[in-house]
Amino acid sequence: MSACTPTRHDRASRRTRPSPRRPPRLRPRIAGADVSASITVFLIAVPMALGLSLAVGAPLEAGLVAAAVGGIVAGLFGGAPLQVSGPSAGLTVVTAELIQIYGWRTTCAITIGAGLLQILLGTLRVARNALAVSPAIVHGTLAGIGVAIALAQLHIMLGGSPQSSVVANALALPGQLAVIGGAAPLIGALTVAVVLLWPRLPGRAGRTARRIPAALASVVIATAVAAVAAPGLARVDLPSWRSHAFPELPHGPVLALATAVFTVMLVAGLESLLAAVAVDRLAADRAGEPVKPPSPAIGSATAVPPQRSDLDRELCGQGVANTLSGLLGGLPVAGGVVRGSANVRAGATGRASSVLHGIWVLLAAALLVTVFEWIPLAALAALVMVVGVQMVSFAHIRNVHRHREFPVYAATVAGVIGFGALTGVALGVAVAVVVSLRRLGRTKITVSEQDGRHVVTVRGQLTFLSVPRLTRALGQVPPGADATVELDGSFMDHAAYEAIQTWRGARIAQGGSVAFTGRSGDSIALAGRSDGGIDLPGRPGDATSAPTAAAPHSCCRPWTPWRNHHCHDRPTEPTHGTNTTSTSTSTSTSTSTSTSTSLTEAVIATPGSAPDTTRPEGTHRLRSGLSSFQRNTAPLVRDELARLASEGQSPSQLFITCADSRLVTSMITASGPGDLFTVRNVGNLVPLPDALPTGTPSTDAPATPTAPATSGDDSVAAAIEYAVEVLRVESITVCGHSGCGAMQALLRGEPETGPDTPRTPLWRWLRHGLPSLERMASRRHSRSRISGRPAADEVEQLCLTNVVQQLEHLRAHEAVARRLAEGTLQLHGMYFHVGEAQAYLLTEWAGSETGHDEVFDRVGTEEPEPAATRPATCTTAQPTTCATARPATCTTA
Repeated sequence: MSACTPTRHDRASRRTRPSPRRPPRLRPRIAGADVSASITVFLIAVPMALGLSLAVGAPLEAGLVAAAVGGIVAGLFGGAPLQVSGPSAGLTVVTAELIQIYGWRTTCAITIGAGLLQILLGTLRVARNALAVSPAIVHGTLAGIGVAIALAQLHIMLGGSPQSSVVANALALPGQLAVIGGAAPLIGALTVAVVLLWPRLPGRAGRTARRIPAALASVVIATAVAAVAAPGLARVDLPSWRSHAFPELPHGPVLALATAVFTVMLVAGLESLLAAVAVDRLAADRAGEPVKPPSPAIGSATAVPPQRSDLDRELCGQGVANTLSGLLGGLPVAGGVVRGSANVRAGATGRASSVLHGIWVLLAAALLVTVFEWIPLAALAALVMVVGVQMVSFAHIRNVHRHREFPVYAATVAGVIGFGALTGVALGVAVAVVVSLRRLGRTKITVSEQDGRHVVTVRGQLTFLSVPRLTRALGQVPPGADATVELDGSFMDHAAYEAIQTWRGARIAQGGSVAFTGRSGDSIALAGRSDGGIDLPGRPGDATSAPTAAAPHSCCRPWTPWRNHHCHDRPTEPTHGTNTTSTSTSTSTSTSTSTSTSLTEAVIATPGSAPDTTRPEGTHRLRSGLSSFQRNTAPLVRDELARLASEGQSPSQLFITCADSRLVTSMITASGPGDLFTVRNVGNLVPLPDALPTGTPSTDAPATPTAPATSGDDSVAAAIEYAVEVLRVESITVCGHSGCGAMQALLRGEPETGPDTPRTPLWRWLRHGLPSLERMASRRHSRSRISGRPAADEVEQLCLTNVVQQLEHLRAHEAVARRLAEGTLQLHGMYFHVGEAQAYLLTEWAGSETGHDEVFDRVGTEEPEPAATRPATCTTAQPTTCATARPATCTTA
């Protein structure tokens, strides 16, 4: 039961390490943001609780009991501080069926049993393993339940009564539509319209109105209209609490009751765990958004950043809540994404918001009964119907189809609709197993002859299912002939291994030779594992079957498909353009002064100097890289690129960075085709629109019709305008890097030339970086720095300052300023230390009297902790943006 309770300090440690006595805490620590968030969630939870009670045929007060218990009990004992629990839409079909079969009081007893089972599983710490179920099965289950909810509530909204099953509801729908009439359908349609249109209200008034939850607004408006236009419409009827029904000992077959308990536990547990994971992601995303000033706390506390959910403790907490809800005559309880996401977006910082929401529900159930009884049943039915429709997510369908698991999803949906939740899950698992076995058996084996040598090519996993086709293919190689077996897969089981080794022994005995290679042609040695399986090269498990030492690129194999890298071509002595600092020993102060292909050297190089003859021929390298792409990568991305070609690009971010060859944006940001709209130029500069940088004398040639002397750079401005206005990107990132040659050139200054010698194109471009020099020298601005240390030298200082200055230039562009004012665009500053392979994100901390310290925080390998900081330039420094962004490249010089 340790997973159900908060961790306590060991008493022995208290005795050995005494601490000064603190005064007792008289008041709980509740942040002001939690109070406001709890009210927001309360306004969503009350109409949902009443609507779900109506949907399942339970007493209406049972939903309020479940909402109060879920908020207070699961909020206190659960492991997801920001999740808000209550009656679950996912359990609607299951609960309705149980009420029809066993009655309400026995259903309460089944809820108690499901809660106890959840506590047991949480204590055994199996919550994380539950998420191993295929997402196609989980989303298919919720989608099937959503269809069932929508069809049942549609009958109520149209003035009728739902049937006993989903199929019966679908068959009875035409007859219901034929006799449609009265005010109920109109009130239901009004509720649906308000729910869907309320979040899209335009203008300043719309932004103010959207602070009221759409669910509450729809019910209030529908109630007001019904009170005036249809006073005789059926409304909520809350019985007296004195007649509230409590559980009784269950009656019926033991096996059927056990199945019911398991079904409730399974659906409620999976929905709660998935909701907890989703709320964690929302909280992590919120950590990068502009943070409002801390609200004054009730008591002496400060808001504590949320931590990642403890799923085992969450399962225990849900079990305690279900047990208590069943004992008090409430509906089954589960965590919900709707309530949880509203809680996060409202600014909640901890579990206090969930607990307070439960208290508000409890007070409302006791004091606002008369108000609730004004709500028309058609409005509640319409609200729950919308929730059911939204459970069928087209985004989930696209994602499942992309991963080729749509048959699993479709089978699960059909099973839930036709036979119930548990049968649907079992059917989905069965189809998932069949699909997995089919994939294991779909190994492509071909035999060809190349230069007198027979080549057997195996594409896919080699398991016992593939052994018959493998032996037939190997048998096509003539006796005594030389053969090569090319293995392109990640695993070979013992049966396939024995078949290949037997054939190899016979081939050698007949005087032939056998070589084994990977997809790239590297020689490999098959080595077995202790479990009888064999890992193939280039995939997980290389330690047991690594390529030979002569294999190219073995040091950088994990990202080989994404670059034309030549790690084996490195010269033994440092040459021009080579970083002389070892990456393995580089520190935060060493790499910023050593550059690869230094722009400073290019600026001061003597014209006509001899070219570097140590590099391989460029054409050969280009062709080799293209061939590698066509052979290895193109087959993997062709479908995705075909989709992007037909749908067009919709990148989420404009990424402005330096043209330095060491910055591989897709590698740094873990992005792929269609994610980033990229602008690369020398020095990651953003010219001011239609003007030279402040303080820069115009020494260029006189203006011409094609090149006005006072204009900025239209190529960068055009890319910004296109990304912001046409592509509607959500954020813009300016990314600088260590050892930038452009910044070194600015520090050295422009080479002296004669009065009649015009500026070179390079220096005409670099003039856009002069404001960064001025900012670094100015006392009006705090010096940019990396969190935990100052800049290593002047070059790194200018690189950091330049990112901040270019963000200021971005804000001067009309399209950017307008989107920032609307709140639909975010600006990020980023610094990449090449030698450390470390990314830093710009935040803004309250600093000295001169303003704010511009601090670049280190991005760790784990999910970043929410920081009580505000991003630079009054915009968002969102840690997860760069990791999810998409390429469509617009390169400028």
